[in-house]
Amino acid sequence: MASDFHEVRFPLDIGLGRRGGPVRRTDIVTLASGREHRNSRWAQSRRRYDAGLGVRSIDALHAVIAFFEERRGRLIGFRFRDRADWRSGPPSKEPTPLDQRIGTGDGAARQFQLVKTYGSTHAPYQRTIAKPDGATVRLALDGTEQEAGPAFSCNPTTGLITFATPPAPGVAVTAGFSFDVPVRFDSDELDIDLSAFEAGAIPQIPLIEIVP
Repeated sequence: MASDFHEVRFPLDIGLGRRGGPVRRTDIVTLASGREHRNSRWAQSRRRYDAGLGVRSIDALHAVIAFFEERRGRLIGFRFRDRADWRSGPPSKEPTPLDQRIGTGDGAARQFQLVKTYGSTHAPYQRTIAKPDGATVRLALDGTEQEAGPAFSCNPTTGLITFATPPAPGVAVTAGFSFDVPVRFDSDELDIDLSAFEAGAIPQIPLIEIVP
């Protein structure tokens, strides 16, 4: 996701109006007895969005066309801010260094991947966070916040945390952060009907998550 990804965010004002969310793929076989056998084909969920709801003016539509052309349609990925899920904790709360446990020190490892865990009891799902907002990342070791720069650094293009000194064995490594979703356009064409748009119709702007 290097040469085919631009570290630029889809226009925030347009992205605020969107619909969509996580998608999973499950095979369901119904047995002769009426019972079901279910199998998950994807280990990770994949998010789909339609950003067309955010287009409220011709100028906004023009901005989307420019963004689409610069990304060459489906060719190049970009960042998208999902306002329903863009922080390590609830969307309404600022990130804290205790929001997410991202690992445990062993005295040797210096690098840890940012992750967000959904659920806690039956089958927690751990999602890799590859596009954090670097300026918002906060880290703590056993509850004590660490200073960015001297103690650790964060790669905002991969979500990889690097400590200056390996955390001691058994030390809980926790983090808080804001993040974007790596996506691409899910179509090589934008079908825009200006007569329909001026009459109130919303153009479709499909986006799909690029799984890290």
